[in-house]
Amino acid sequence: MRASQSRTEGGVHGERLRDRIAAELARARARTTLLTEVVDDGDLMRQHSPLMSPLVWDLAHVGNQEELWLVRDVGGREPVRCDIDELYDAFKQPRRDRPALPLLPPAEARAYLATVRDKVHDLLDAVAFTERPLVADGFAFGMIVQHEQQHDETMLATHQLRSGPAVLHAPPPPEPSARVGGEVLVPAGEFIMGTDTDPWALDNERPAHRVDLPAYAIDAAPVTNGQYAAFIADGGYTERRWWSPAGWEHRVREQLSAPMHWRRDGDDWSYRRFGRWDRVRADEPVVHVCWYEAQAYAAWAGKRLPTEAEWEKAARWDPSTGRSRRYPWGDDDPTQVHANLDQRHLWPAPVGAYPAGASPLGVHQLIGDVWEWTSTTFDGHPGFAAFPYREYSEVFFGDDYRVLRGGSFGTDRSACRGTFRNWDYPIRRQIFSGFRCARDVRPDESYR
Repeated sequence: MRASQSRTEGGVHGERLRDRIAAELARARARTTLLTEVVDDGDLMRQHSPLMSPLVWDLAHVGNQEELWLVRDVGGREPVRCDIDELYDAFKQPRRDRPALPLLPPAEARAYLATVRDKVHDLLDAVAFTERPLVADGFAFGMIVQHEQQHDETMLATHQLRSGPAVLHAPPPPEPSARVGGEVLVPAGEFIMGTDTDPWALDNERPAHRVDLPAYAIDAAPVTNGQYAAFIADGGYTERRWWSPAGWEHRVREQLSAPMHWRRDGDDWSYRRFGRWDRVRADEPVVHVCWYEAQAYAAWAGKRLPTEAEWEKAARWDPSTGRSRRYPWGDDDPTQVHANLDQRHLWPAPVGAYPAGASPLGVHQLIGDVWEWTSTTFDGHPGFAAFPYREYSEVFFGDDYRVLRGGSFGTDRSACRGTFRNWDYPIRRQIFSGFRCARDVRPDESYR
């Protein structure tokens, strides 16, 4: 009787929310299944890079988080496998050490995920979405959807690092349908950064707050392979003056000379992506560069990296209304005409491929394609409150990490908004990271 009664709680809104949650859980699991079934068990158990976990660890980890938060906490049900909690605790088990753990073998991991998901579907019928903050508007379910999709992107990055023949396939992204280049001038003034209203926004996106910025210019598109190749050809990796001291030390130590996965191909470059070698296309956003490389390029170009607030204002602020949108194009969820998301394609789209996704100011491809490095270190917004646990964001605050914004071709739409914040060490480039540049404006510059 309880389950049938609870289906009416919240009326039509509750029914729609349950349907949305079920669909999003299924969509995330379908992607997880794809990423883990295209390789054999040996590949699943293998560590393809010390920077990444074996794919089978990520597989069981998403099930363990779902059990901890939904089955045990939201549902109040008995544990499914409390004996494996420590094995799949990301804070207790560094990535480099995970292959030595007594991990669940693939068949057992898949059975575990199926059992947990069955219990989640059962409790989804019974939960009241107004009981407490953790479940209000389905937050805990949305958090788990985003968590699984984030690990799916991590597993996609692991696929990029694996050796062997190609196993992932997708159509190419669309060709350009608009000419995009140069800069966009953003006028001085306040805008609302962050959110108080997005029901599935995570703690580091909150609260909404006013930020007053001076005028600045920002690139209308991400930096492309062609632009970055010009930096390389001009001695960008050999001229110390473009690099910060820490960046130069890292460049020398790691012998960096080009983006990760690039190699010389005659007078040009080739790029290995997911087991295939292709010629580097000049009008695609550059990807697999670290923060230090982005910073050096910006200095060479006579610019700088945008601050996180500058990036968000360019992405969300509507000068005609003064309000901050959820996405550059408005408040509607992304579709395939707005952005290169959801692993629909396996590399960034050329600049100009998504004119429908441009911001009101005319800034393109802010969402999808490549995560964009900003100059900002990771910290909480003013008034930040950890929810539902400190380990999601707060423990990473400080000077060690730089913020990335906007998502990549491997980011799912559920885990990408105009307010969504990612962060990583400035040396990381196995992630799908690129950037665009910004600069201060002169007093005599006009706005068109």
